[in-house]
Amino acid sequence: MPTITHPSSAQTVVTTFETSPGTCQDLLEALEEAYDAFISKQPGFVGAGLHVNDAQTRIANYSQWKHREDFLAMLRSSEMRSWNRRFNELCRSFEPVLYEVAAVY
Repeated sequence: MPTITHPSSAQTVVTTFETSPGTCQDLLEALEEAYDAFISKQPGFVGAGLHVNDAQTRIANYSQWKHREDFLAMLRSSEMRSWNRRFNELCRSFEPVLYEVAAVY
């Protein structure tokens, strides 16, 4: 499970998906399937959470990885590229952004 601490040796990734109420549930199910079948089994995976806004127009994905290189290796794999093509069909856009924990309260 992800834990937010400062300082942290983990790599944090926040991905925001722009979707619509008509495809939000489909995208959420695809993300859950990807985590169950592939992402959570990759080296360095610590944990993740999926969040949906009230209007069902955005999904935020928070994940943690032991090292930046672990996340990048997973992202560059042929299987993840295939998943990303599927996600792209279900949303207007998405962007994974790597963060460092700056402070915790």
